[in-house]
Amino acid sequence: MRVLLALSVLALTFTGCWEKKVKNLSDAEFDHYYVLKPFMSEESRKTYLKLKTEEERNQYLKDQGLWDRFYKYSEAEREEIVSGAVAVGWTKDKVLMAWGPPHDKQKLVGREAQRSERLVYRFEEQPDGTVLVWAPNSKTEYKAVRLYQVNVILDDDKVTEIIEKPRWD
Repeated sequence: MRVLLALSVLALTFTGCWEKKVKNLSDAEFDHYYVLKPFMSEESRKTYLKLKTEEERNQYLKDQGLWDRFYKYSEAEREEIVSGAVAVGWTKDKVLMAWGPPHDKQKLVGREAQRSERLVYRFEEQPDGTVLVWAPNSKTEYKAVRLYQVNVILDDDKVTEIIEKPRWD
């Protein structure tokens, strides 16, 4: 399943006035900021966005141990992450980079893995075909032509199943 994330729309829906600085990032910076955001505290996001140059911001990510979390993947894999093309076999980290934190998560029992969980994501399909990962207080949900859910099943931190549901639970 391929999901296109309208990153520019999401950038406009962030809360906090310091988040408006996201619009000043280059495309490459925006990509790695967006995918690394789930691993950053609010304070580290503020610090990152307050830095003046791309070089300073990149160094900050390296100093925080975040840079390699994304750039350890090949260029093709990074493009898949940024495009939201989550697939069976992906790691939990890659899913979090692509779609952010889930709407809900549950531990699963009775599976053959040592550790299993379900990550529940909600999506909004916009009139132009753009698909957004739903976030609480969404400012675009009212325009959506379709709301659906995707359950990602992880066994030992690897995606083993992706189940699309026609509506939110």
